[in-house]
Formats: sequence, C-alpha cells, structure tokens
Amino acid sequence: MENRKLNQHIFIALKGMAMGIAELVPGVSGGTIAFVTGIYEEFISSINNISLSTFKTLKDDGFKAFWKKLNGNFLVVLFAGMMISILSFSKLITWLLEFHTIPIWAFFFGLVLASVIFVAKAITKWTLLSIVLFTIGTITAFYITTLPPSSNTDSLPFLFLSGALAICAMVLPGISGSFILVLLGSYKTILDAVNEKDFKIVITVALGAIFGILSFARLLKWMFANYKDATLAVLTGFILGSLNKIWPWKNVIEIIKIGKKEIIIDENITPFSYAGDNQLALAVVMAIIGFSLIFILEKTASKK
Repeated sequence: MENRKLNQHIFIALKGMAMGIAELVPGVSGGTIAFVTGIYEEFISSINNISLSTFKTLKDDGFKAFWKKLNGNFLVVLFAGMMISILSFSKLITWLLEFHTIPIWAFFFGLVLASVIFVAKAITKWTLLSIVLFTIGTITAFYITTLPPSSNTDSLPFLFLSGALAICAMVLPGISGSFILVLLGSYKTILDAVNEKDFKIVITVALGAIFGILSFARLLKWMFANYKDATLAVLTGFILGSLNKIWPWKNVIEIIKIGKKEIIIDENITPFSYAGDNQLALAVVMAIIGFSLIFILEKTASKK
C-alpha cells in the first residue's frame, strides 16, 4: 500500500498503538487487534517482504525501490505506534489491572468476544473442514490457557525457540507472546537478562524472534493465499479458546514470584462465587463497551 496520505499514516500509528496496548495485557494478542482494525493481512505480507530478494533490490535498484517493496512506511509507522503505546501506557495498564481488575478484564473479554464474531464473519463459506478446524483451534487455545508455568531454563537453544514461539503467538490472534514465555519457563530468564543487560541471552532471544516472525509470516501468507477460509476458521477458534484466560472473575490458587514480577495461578469462577465485590453491573457495562468498540471500528473501517 503506497502513496498514503498523512491522515492514513496517523490511523496506522493509532492501530499500532492499540496493538501495543493489547500486548501489555496478559492473554490479549496484538494480532487480534490487527485483524479487527483491518491491517492483519498487510501486516503479514509486509513482514513477509523482509527477505534476501528485497535486500537485493536495495543493491540493484536503490533505496526507493527497496523501501517500496518492503512497504517500509507502513512497518515503521505501525511499529512506532506500538512502541509509543508500550512506553506510554504500561504503567496505566498495570495500575488498571491491579486496582480495577474486574472492570478492565470485562472490557477486554467483551472486546475479544466481539472479535470472534468479527473474524468468523470474514469466512465466506462454512464447510465441514472449517467447522473441524474451528473446533481444533478452540480446543488448542483453551488447553494452552490451562497449562501451568514451566520451571525456569537458561539453555540458549531453548531460549532461541522461546523467542520464535513467543513472536508467533504475538502475531496470531488470540494468544499473547508473554503468556507463551511464562508457559515455557523462559519469562524470568529473559526478564533478568534484560534487567542485567545479559546481551548473550537477549541477542539469542531476539534472533529467535526474528527467525520465528519471518518464517511464520511466510506460512501465514501462503495459508491466506491458498486456504483463506480454513485459516480464518483456525484463527476464530484461537480467539474463542483464549477467552478462558481473560474471564474477569477468578480464584487465586498460587502466586509465583519472579524477580519483581508475580505470576498468578488461578481458576475461573462465577461472579456470585467471587469472595470480594464482584462489580457485576460495572463489569457488564465495560464488557458491552468493549464488545461495541469492535463493531464501531468495523463501521469506521468500512466507511473508509
């Protein structure tokens, strides 16, 4: 997508900011936001453009041709938006999740629930295969959200793999990358490495992430090109299955300390079984706002 106007680039930056905010919330994927804001396929295709042939264009035809083939403006503006929101809103999101837990989770629950309907609507024809893949995607994502965190590990090959899997989860609608790192047992190692400036581990994870996103983007682009309905069915299932992770009312079973961070092991309960103030009325309102927001975004995008 070339020759965009300034206001279009501003909208892309805002979508990037929304993706960044989603990644700050454990259990919510930036990929979900990319999909509902209408930039998912361009996002995957643009990442897919990062290849040796693109860099050969730089050598043969100059920077302008290279930048156009890369869709560089889109990537830079999108990632700039993501970084701005991560740096600006991380403390706010942390504060909201700590002090207004149920309403904020209800908002995200409504938002992700609407995303299930939104992605499902993009499927042109529901076949038996689509239904089977949707079911597999739902069960897989639900199962992942129920797994306990693994013990910590500092094996470099495993950390490379962790980086690759986490970035793939970030791209996929439904499952967040940070949640995958917790499950793999790599979260503390990577967190400590960043804090202690252990560049050997940081570079290993970064290389894994680069490998993961480049290879996975190719697979996704191929799947969208050849089996779009089947791919959308799996993604719809992933988003539906991930709802288990963001149910607002939970009973805490165990709290695991990881440096300054805490990982909470919990189980879903009904609002009426919740020990404290279940804030049911406010939670319902916030869920409706989150749910409505997706369709407001859809209407806005369709007008443009």
